[in-house]
Amino acid sequence: MRPRAPKALARRLVFVDTGAFYSLLDRSDAFHEDTTRCLKQFAKEKVSLVTSNFIIGESHALILTRLGPAQGRSFLKTILQGRVAIERVSEADEERAREIIFKQKDKTYTYTDATSFAMMERLEIRKAFAFDRHFVQYGFQTLPAAFHQGKARS
Repeated sequence: MRPRAPKALARRLVFVDTGAFYSLLDRSDAFHEDTTRCLKQFAKEKVSLVTSNFIIGESHALILTRLGPAQGRSFLKTILQGRVAIERVSEADEERAREIIFKQKDKTYTYTDATSFAMMERLEIRKAFAFDRHFVQYGFQTLPAAFHQGKARS
């Protein structure tokens, strides 16, 4: 298992979910402006962004099907050069994800959601750049603030 992030670093880390990647690229998306403002604020505050290889796969599939192959390829090129660190989902994260899904039977967490939660726990990240209500249900804080105004996605 990888070591945990030092607490001081963990406070400056934000996990990026699929919805944030998508809304940044789709200018017609309801969250596009919120996403753009939030990214500018993260840069200003020197917040470090991290995502998982599972989120990259999920994001690529969403972008490919909704915005087309050119946007899908562009996303992959950009993410590999960008300022978002990509953390691989570990075997222990997957074990924890299954545990989350099996224990919380009243929730509809996807496997990708649950691996994200497990990774965030491991890295001691408390904030997610996400528009998915499941992050809040699980106990994480989500950014940007527009999410808290009732515009969340399922």
